[in-house]
Amino acid sequence: MNNLIKWYIERSLIWRIVIGMIIGAMLGLAASGLTAIAILGKIFVGALKGVAPILVFILVLNALANARQGVGGRFKNVTLLYMFANLFAACTAVIGCFLFPLTIKLDTAGAANSAPGGLGEILTNLFTNMVDNPVNALAHGNYVGILFWAIVFGLCLKKFAKPETLIWTRDLSEMVSDAVHVVIQFAPFGICGLMFSVVAESGLAIFVDYGKLLLLLVGCMIIVALVVDPLLIWLFTRRNPYPLALTCLRGSGITAFFTRSSAANIPVNMALCKRMGMDVNFYSVSIPLGATINMGGAAVTITVMTLAVANTLGVHLDFFTAVMLSFLAALGACGSSGVAGGSLLLIPMACSLFGIVNDIAMQAVAVGFVIGVVQDSVETAINSSTDVMFTVTAEHCERKKNGVEGISILGG
Repeated sequence: MNNLIKWYIERSLIWRIVIGMIIGAMLGLAASGLTAIAILGKIFVGALKGVAPILVFILVLNALANARQGVGGRFKNVTLLYMFANLFAACTAVIGCFLFPLTIKLDTAGAANSAPGGLGEILTNLFTNMVDNPVNALAHGNYVGILFWAIVFGLCLKKFAKPETLIWTRDLSEMVSDAVHVVIQFAPFGICGLMFSVVAESGLAIFVDYGKLLLLLVGCMIIVALVVDPLLIWLFTRRNPYPLALTCLRGSGITAFFTRSSAANIPVNMALCKRMGMDVNFYSVSIPLGATINMGGAAVTITVMTLAVANTLGVHLDFFTAVMLSFLAALGACGSSGVAGGSLLLIPMACSLFGIVNDIAMQAVAVGFVIGVVQDSVETAINSSTDVMFTVTAEHCERKKNGVEGISILGG
């Protein structure tokens, strides 16, 4: 048994995941009644969501308590990358909607409105979540609160803690990281269960209903992933960005596609950063930060769905309004919850820019949930993989600035 476990662990995780995907899809098509297989996916996502809050809190606290000098420049760069990526993603979606204007059927019964009423409400919720009780934040996966309190406690530890206490925090960090490594080893089984659920429930029908809208959404996201974000990386590094982009899509995007949660994919991104030789003091903070505010895929979803509603109602869109929508979508995307479907409930906020009533906007949210099997999966894959891409980019720029050898995947 030990030899079998060793053999399994030594195999490439990517290939194990691909095999799990294939098996899950085949079972979903041929034996959709075997619903017990879906439990594997629920257990895997549940394990990731369960360990992620503890992982983020401990790693951020440890990173700041033991932080060396010179980390601040990297945080400035990665925050700029996150915000520019959101804005450029929204602009890409606006251009896509101008080139391929679409309308949607708005006869779906609207769900109860639990969406934010506007950008002011989003900012209010953001600051309220920030000062949430730390125990409550950990229990409910409130990553804004987790980040805030981890930063506060980490900085206090750095200032007042004794050396032996800092050793204890490092040991605790290693313990949590090892626990996450164990969870990730079960990813192929979890992905198999998730793939089975998607195929068994929706089959290929999802590509027929609302197909054009889905193609526009996914097309914009692919352009963002393969053109816009690599161009942004090139502007910062002047290096070929595609080895990094493809590595991140392969190492992070695949699991994020099926978990449909940036928060649940944090442990996967942490492990990828570690394999790429990144500084744990940096990525243990930048990755959770990215899972909170780096939401380029969400910006695309908010923009495309809003403009589809506007086109359906015959609302005219001028250049100034398009620019305002891009900024609003970029800022609103930062308020996405980091869980499956988190961006859809921000559509009414963007629709308010055109004076579209909430009842109509919520029908667009309902449409979003219909196509969410694919849309939300691609969106999360883009969001999560770029967390790693921009973290590596910021680390590379800081190393080159200090005359140190850069990240090898970006040309040293």
